[in-house]
Amino acid sequence: MKNQEDRLQQFHELRRTIRGSGSMLVVGVDVAKDHHHAFFGTATGKTLWKKLLFDNSLQGFKKLRAMAEDLATQHGLEDRVYGVEPTASYHKPLAEYLIRCGEQVVYVSNVVVKNNRTSLDGRWDKNDTKDAANIADLVSRGRCQFYDLAEDDVRELRSLLGYRAKLKKQEHGLRMRIRNNLLAQYFPELDKQMPQGGQDGLILDIITLGLSPAQIARMPFASFRSQLQLQQRHIVQERRLRQIWETSRESVGCALPEAAIWEGRMLVEQLRQTRQVKKDLEVQLKAAGQRFPAYRYLLTIPGFGPIVTTMVIAAIGNAHRFTSRKQVLRLAGLDLSAHRSGKKSESAVPVISKQGKAGLRYALFQAATIASYKDAAIRSYFTRLLKGRELERGIKMKMRIKLAAKLLVVAWTLMKRNEAFDPGCFQP
Repeated sequence: MKNQEDRLQQFHELRRTIRGSGSMLVVGVDVAKDHHHAFFGTATGKTLWKKLLFDNSLQGFKKLRAMAEDLATQHGLEDRVYGVEPTASYHKPLAEYLIRCGEQVVYVSNVVVKNNRTSLDGRWDKNDTKDAANIADLVSRGRCQFYDLAEDDVRELRSLLGYRAKLKKQEHGLRMRIRNNLLAQYFPELDKQMPQGGQDGLILDIITLGLSPAQIARMPFASFRSQLQLQQRHIVQERRLRQIWETSRESVGCALPEAAIWEGRMLVEQLRQTRQVKKDLEVQLKAAGQRFPAYRYLLTIPGFGPIVTTMVIAAIGNAHRFTSRKQVLRLAGLDLSAHRSGKKSESAVPVISKQGKAGLRYALFQAATIASYKDAAIRSYFTRLLKGRELERGIKMKMRIKLAAKLLVVAWTLMKRNEAFDPGCFQP
């Protein structure tokens, strides 16, 4: 298998020479879960084989390569390229197999595929055969992207971060079920006091004990406090605990049945288990990140903690595969775009595209928010951005997004140079 640098150089050469090339076999593959559809053509628009259906298996992959080799030999084509559209994770086994066999693989954006579909026959008619031809058409015009098959360490980071994102979503879902299904019905006043994040241990303990507002109101405060202290999960806040006890006397919650008590205990158990798994995962994530030389350099950037640092490393991978800052900003969807047409051209205001990695964009914004408060150099830079525009609506958020974009570019630069952060890059 070719290394990443050789594949990247080959991809740049492909982008420069593929349009109108008479020596290139273009294979477009529409990926699905069990079966894939392939279209074979040339970069000049000639169809060689309209439809090949093959299984998502080793024999199916060999069938695809055999057909490509036969058509290339019959039509005197020296090179070939395979284009795939990322569909869930179904495309990954095929792409990795082809790359390990020395084939050139590129991918086309889902958005571009959708917009290009009507250009084939002027109609929006979706089917697997046409989608494969659509992908091949885009590849033959150079409208494709480099397929990044990263090193094992980077792939491990991406796998851990992907699992962490699922755990966060699961954690949020459990919290919402507790709030909307239980508290809103049986203790609405307690729902309003439920804090964000993991600081809700007191309320979770009340749910675990199965205490209804009527039961809390009937018992003395000292007894209520002692029951919660027995949980030993957190330090009971006297003032907050007394507020809950007093609120229970005027609660409008419904009567609490045994089924709801059981449901609450199960949800709390799942929530705490999910949080523990996420905590253990973040320990593994930190250990995996420390294997990268760039990890300690990125940690020197204000606002960058272990999670943000590993997210940047996982997203960028090989820093040298990007040739400009614009490419890096597009990775996170922080590049600017605007709809300019006719009379609206002059008044159109550019906004970030949001077409990149949403998780990375959110993490960078949080890092920018922290850095704009706690670091002197960045705080001074942020103040200069706001100067003269303090009264504009939403200006602080816009400038923090701009700061997030700059932090990403700084991180990319440090990864290329293997250097620590220099506050001088934020000086005027």
